[in-house]
Amino acid sequence: MAGQWLFFYYILSFYGFSVINDNMEIWNRWEALGSSPYKAGDSAGNLVFAAHTIGAGIVAFGGALQLIPKVRAVAPRFHKINGYIYLATVFCLAMSGFYLSWIRGASPDTVSAIGTSINGFLILGFAFLAVKHAINRDIATHRQWAIRLFLVSNAQWFLRVGVFSYMITGTVLGAKPAFGDPFFTIWTFACFLLPLAAAQLYFYASTRPNANLKIVAAAVLFILTMLMIIGVIGLTPFLMQIVSGEPISF
Repeated sequence: MAGQWLFFYYILSFYGFSVINDNMEIWNRWEALGSSPYKAGDSAGNLVFAAHTIGAGIVAFGGALQLIPKVRAVAPRFHKINGYIYLATVFCLAMSGFYLSWIRGASPDTVSAIGTSINGFLILGFAFLAVKHAINRDIATHRQWAIRLFLVSNAQWFLRVGVFSYMITGTVLGAKPAFGDPFFTIWTFACFLLPLAAAQLYFYASTRPNANLKIVAAAVLFILTMLMIIGVIGLTPFLMQIVSGEPISF
């Protein structure tokens, strides 16, 4: 959760203030990594990109609050209102993702656009199912779909954390990871499919009496958590470089 709130801070500090200060050209600091999100003369596209990125920050912050049991118990009205805001934001996130991928052409290649689109359809589907089960008062099932929605709507966070985890872990193991490795194509899809698979394993194991299955599920979650922590540790100084205006380096 701390990592996602860091992501929220980065998005507001970098993208949010650049919009407020009418300095959206600064987005092209990413040009060194093959991305130029700001396009001169494309006001509509630039605003959609800004809304998409700021929406990702809102999802990271508000979604984490939705999953805290204490918040649900102590402030149910806040949980409900925050849920409405969250649902509206993820809907906009999915639709703007479609626009940026296929109309504006913001994705670096077709594979990335396909990955973004699959993720967008999953967001819309999971949001519908989460709302449906909440209306039907099936809270246990609602929470499962809410967790799935949280995971797919935070794909951009998992994408970044996974990349840094891969680079750091690969370097430590002597594998010499580099941009352009097959990992990056795979991770385009795995950044949301792997968290979903891990969640499904947890849901399944929690309803079965098999002790070995519970051990396997716990081990998988532990390994993924450790890899995520490594990624967060690597990503944090990188995000601070971007926010501070320092030269981007790895």
